[in-house]
Parts: sequence; C-alpha cells; structure tokens
Amino acid sequence: MLDHVSIAVTDLARAAAFYDRVLATLGLSRTRDRPTSAGYGYRRELPPVFWLHGEQGPDAARPGRGMHVSFKALDRAQVHAFHAECLACGGRDAGAPGPRPQYTAGFYGAFAIDLDGTKIEAVVREAMPTF
Repeated sequence: MLDHVSIAVTDLARAAAFYDRVLATLGLSRTRDRPTSAGYGYRRELPPVFWLHGEQGPDAARPGRGMHVSFKALDRAQVHAFHAECLACGGRDAGAPGPRPQYTAGFYGAFAIDLDGTKIEAVVREAMPTF
C-alpha cells in the first residue's frame, strides 16, 4: 500500500496552480507549502498523499517521461470534472472519460498530461470492493 507519491516539476508555482484546481475536483487541496515543495491531502491534520517537488540544483529530481499517477475518484462525475479541469488549466488530453473494460471490470477513467509531461488519471472502479 502506498503512503504518498511525489513528482518533480520544473516550476513549482505554475504546477501548484494547476494541481490546486485539478485536484479540487477530487476533494484534495494543498495542505502543505514549503519553499521547494507543495503537498496535497484530504485534510490539513493528515499527511499529504501527493507532493510536488520543484528543487533546483544538480541533485534535484527532474520530470520524466513514463511517470503516471492515478487518483481515485468517487464517481463518474468526478472523473469528468477532473479531465475538464486538466484541459482548462493547460493540460493535454490523453484519454477522454469513459469505460475501459480492458483494464478491469467497472473501470471508468480519464487521462491527461500535466504541464511538465506527467501522465495523470482519475479513475472510479465501479465493480471493485472498497477497503
């Protein structure tokens, strides 16, 4: 089980503005601000589940091709809102909202490419039990 995910971004302020809007569609908000990172979670008193890192210097992480982060949606409406907000904020379409039974039964998701080239997704798994 994952505790959190971090991705590198080239411009922290720009990426945070993008993710502030996009993740709000899924009930996440920015709960931590640091000089070189921003954390997103469901409530301020809980640890963030998603981090942006915008460090500079030779040892800093860099955005990379192949990174893919999937966010859990509660329903199809959230999947649609996530995808629409991604595009409205300058992200690129990588798969419109819809069923994808080739992945798993009940899979309904949407894909986009963020401002640094990271593939992001919102998915609701309608036929899967929750934990």
